[in-house]
Amino acid sequence: MLSLVETIAKALVRDPDAVRVSELGEKDGATVIELRVAPEDMGKVIGRQGRIAKALRTVVKAAAQKQDKKYIVEIVS
Repeated sequence: MLSLVETIAKALVRDPDAVRVSELGEKDGATVIELRVAPEDMGKVIGRQGRIAKALRTVVKAAAQKQDKKYIVEIVS
């Protein structure tokens, strides 16, 4: 799942080398995935009114259902 989030994020930002994806552990029965991007790329990852972030979370949720797991995606600068 980490590679999926990383691939999508790198396609969205101007500085793909600054993208860092890590697994933080469990929270409320779901695995937390932390996405870090450069501060100037935060707007590109979040999108207008959070639409891109919501779409990213939807894709992760759909992929997680095939694995019978739950993931939470947190975006951090």
